[in-house]
Amino acid sequence: MKRSVGMKLALAGALLLVGAQAGAQQGAMSFFVTSTGNGKGADFGGIDGADRHCQTLAAAAGAGSKAWRAYLSTQAAGGKPAINARDRIGAGPWQNAKGVVIAASVAALHGENNLTKETALNEKGEVVNGRGDTPNQHDVLTGSQADGTAFAAGDDRTCGNWTKGAAEGAAMVGHHDRRGLDNSAPAISWNSSHPSRGGCSLDALKGSGGAGLLYCFAEK
Repeated sequence: MKRSVGMKLALAGALLLVGAQAGAQQGAMSFFVTSTGNGKGADFGGIDGADRHCQTLAAAAGAGSKAWRAYLSTQAAGGKPAINARDRIGAGPWQNAKGVVIAASVAALHGENNLTKETALNEKGEVVNGRGDTPNQHDVLTGSQADGTAFAAGDDRTCGNWTKGAAEGAAMVGHHDRRGLDNSAPAISWNSSHPSRGGCSLDALKGSGGAGLLYCFAEK
């Protein structure tokens, strides 16, 4: 009887230790792919709304004490200058929910980073569906060029600076799983693979393998 009680106590202690370790990793998390969009396609009510989406999901995962920013660029419009995604996410390093470093700096993030399907986890520490999974959700909204800078004004690459969620417009997306139709640089790009097809609505994003997901970085 005593042995049985002792074993139960030991098991309970081990589970508490595992839970504490998991919580510590979540607290140290500084990068994730959102587990869900906001249900409105690419319309977040602007870039600030996208930041709030990142912040809300981070808080639910126990990492809300940090300032979170969506990796999104905007194009110059209405007298307002463009915003570069690379300039709004801090200096790094960044690690996922499992404690794996995905990039040590902004330069590394846009060079030889450690972003793969296995490391580009959501805020819960889960692998995000990629090419070959059902449904495919590897298109992540960025509105950015490969170096993390904004596109010039003209052709819409940000769904109206993240205010459009209908048929018109387009947004540049990246592939979090680094997989595409071939092995060309755009096809395997994490942040600048192709524009969304068919518009900015959730259905349009789903049509090419998306779900209105974002990359979120903690601004340290």
